[in-house]
Amino acid sequence: MNNFGRIFRVTIFGESHGECVGVTIDGCPAGLPLSAEDFLVDIERRKGGVQRGTTPRKEDDVPLFKSGLFNGHTTGAPLTILFENKNTRSGDYEKHRATPRPGHADFTAHAKYGGFEDFRGGGHFSGRLTVCLVAVGVVAKKLLKGINVASTILEIGGEADLEKGLDKAIEAKDSIGGIVECRVNGLPVGLGEHFFDSVESLLAHAVFAIPAVKGVEFGAGFAAARMFGVEHNDAIEDETGKTRTNHAGGIVGGITNGNELVYRVAIKPTSSTPKEQNTWNSETNQVEPFSVKGRHDLCIALRVPVILEAVTAMVLADLMLLAQRIKPVMER
Repeated sequence: MNNFGRIFRVTIFGESHGECVGVTIDGCPAGLPLSAEDFLVDIERRKGGVQRGTTPRKEDDVPLFKSGLFNGHTTGAPLTILFENKNTRSGDYEKHRATPRPGHADFTAHAKYGGFEDFRGGGHFSGRLTVCLVAVGVVAKKLLKGINVASTILEIGGEADLEKGLDKAIEAKDSIGGIVECRVNGLPVGLGEHFFDSVESLLAHAVFAIPAVKGVEFGAGFAAARMFGVEHNDAIEDETGKTRTNHAGGIVGGITNGNELVYRVAIKPTSSTPKEQNTWNSETNQVEPFSVKGRHDLCIALRVPVILEAVTAMVLADLMLLAQRIKPVMER
């Protein structure tokens, strides 16, 4: 429910307006050098208020190591990292308790947990918990020596010019979605399994843990449905498995083929939009006009690249450990 992985096993916990959010990584090899400074760059990339179109809520997000780290190295025991919530305004959510936000988990969470869920800031359903995923990504990337994981925003609101896409949302006084692509270079041939544990299956599973992800495609993706077989098939050029094209996105039969892994995710518009819409009021039992106030992202896609990199690295680190492709870190 809140965990992922078989050897590199990740558990996230906490709520948006609770005392903190956090993550425990079990299965991280002993001896990996690790410090708070290692997290600064990626944590900064995820932060709100840093770039135009993101929420003005700002948190320090200094990682607090509670277990699994000693003398600057992982110990092999579960690694637990906390991030404190200091900049909360829970009152913004009290007045909306009876009016669940369309497109958000307010209604489903209330129905599933009988009203006992922490609704402040979306509680455990909030994008706030993605800081935990980013922390996992920092550790995973350090394990993936020689493997490069990088994500970029391809478009916002259908516009390759990202500023133009943001301008469309600002003009409409509404939120907007986008598409983010991830590319991985340096992967060996043979990671993954056929059927249920294919690399695509595992990545898609992890990716859908990112709030706002509504679609995923690998390689040519949905464009493959409009192609002939000889056009889509990637001709193999040599014994390394290098292909002339890469419509498969680096995965064939659920297994990495040594080429660049390429996939994209579709990010929906932020549910919390200032534009007036209608929703059901549980107190009046009527559908009423509704507008969300408070601090929210204009475009969630702006903050997704580093999170997408993180979950990708998390999956690949687990696969590499399963395939015994990562040597024990403590070996000097």
